[in-house]
Amino acid sequence: MSFNSIHFLIFLPIVVLVYWILPRRGQNIFLLLASYYFLCAIHPWFGILIALVTTVNYCCSLGMIHRPGIKKIFLISALVFSLGELAYFKYASFFLDNVAALLSAAGVPFSLPVLAVMLPVGISFYTFQAIAYTIDVYRGETKPCANLIDFALFISFFPQLVAGPIERSGHLMPQIRRRRQVSPEMIQQGLLLLFWGFFKKLVIADNTGLIAFKVFSLTDPGFYLLWSGVFAFGIQILADFWSYTDIARGSALLLGFKLSRNFDHPYFARSPADFWRRWHMTLSYWLRDYVYIPLGGSRVQSSFRRGANIMITFLLSGFWHGASWNFILWGGYHGILVLLDRVLRNLLAPVRKLLPRQLHFPVLAIKILLTFALVNIGWLMFRVTDIQTLFQYLQLTPWSSTLRDNRIAGYLFCLTLLYALPIFLHGLLYFWDIHRRGRQEEYADILLLLRPILAAVLLIGILTLRSPEPSTFIYFQF
Repeated sequence: MSFNSIHFLIFLPIVVLVYWILPRRGQNIFLLLASYYFLCAIHPWFGILIALVTTVNYCCSLGMIHRPGIKKIFLISALVFSLGELAYFKYASFFLDNVAALLSAAGVPFSLPVLAVMLPVGISFYTFQAIAYTIDVYRGETKPCANLIDFALFISFFPQLVAGPIERSGHLMPQIRRRRQVSPEMIQQGLLLLFWGFFKKLVIADNTGLIAFKVFSLTDPGFYLLWSGVFAFGIQILADFWSYTDIARGSALLLGFKLSRNFDHPYFARSPADFWRRWHMTLSYWLRDYVYIPLGGSRVQSSFRRGANIMITFLLSGFWHGASWNFILWGGYHGILVLLDRVLRNLLAPVRKLLPRQLHFPVLAIKILLTFALVNIGWLMFRVTDIQTLFQYLQLTPWSSTLRDNRIAGYLFCLTLLYALPIFLHGLLYFWDIHRRGRQEEYADILLLLRPILAAVLLIGILTLRSPEPSTFIYFQF
């Protein structure tokens, strides 16, 4: 079931209404059934797979407590199963195709059967969530959940099931176990997040997605036309993924749950490392805690090892996004950017101290714009799956475009910027909100008035400006 479907608009109010009528234990059972219905509405097989992942990790985590002498065996068993099912469904065809290509290049005649494997939606998200839980139990950082209903709900909670955020047991599990309550403030926040999420998806993401699709459908776009399409895709993927998170968080608030933030205005990042502290934050923290730090992180003495740890983490991040070389290239590109950023930051540290205060803001603006440009180069790698076509695009020069293409590119860039304006305005309002937090009471009455007005404006925008061609969420494929 997709958030941007009539099915969901009927499903959510019914779930919220029935949920609050039931007692707490009944609430968890009902939410579990609703979550499996949410997933099985896409394909019944998906429910069987997540049930297997849930059962294996549940049994192995309890086994670590009851048989501590062999808890490493339980951990390895859970990891082998969880990573094995992820590897089969997501990466088996990729590995077989590359083995066949490698043998063919070596002159060895070899053919492999074609695997027609349907990728279960959300598999990367709930698998990583289950793995994190089991590792935390092994480390002694969390106690295993003895109640199978509660644990199954932790893995399959429908608002964040398909595209995150990737929740940790220390954050979501206590909310599942305790009695939930909802306040008028939570209802207001939840509904506003829902309106804002649907606006970002139906108005911003879907409309800029049409622009990007038209540009990348061209056989030979010029330099400026290509990068106007990349800019459109950069806005599309941010609005698309961020909208899913906001709809998930809004839906959860109506049920008395608070999910983690997954975005913190990433296009206001001032460096590549800062971008990853703001983009898909729950995945970044997951990779930090379960890949980067176990590899040694920045604690190792060797600068080569520190660099290698960063590159391994980012390459895995790229590979997590998809079984294609362009995603691996995209991850490696961001790893190199983070390494270069560290080197330059150390080299320029004495210069920064000498800058007069008047130059701080211009320098900050330059850093934000430069980071945004570098991120968009990465989005080209993310969008174009064919490596040969990607390198052809990267070789285009500004003087290779025709005047007509340049005019079209300018129009598409301005149109994309117009659609993106609400996101950038939202970022400015967010920073203003941080500035005024010390004066909450002064602005309380204004906020109470603005929320219903803003919700009405968003609803009118959805009804009048939504794209004529709605699309599925981009991260459904991951």
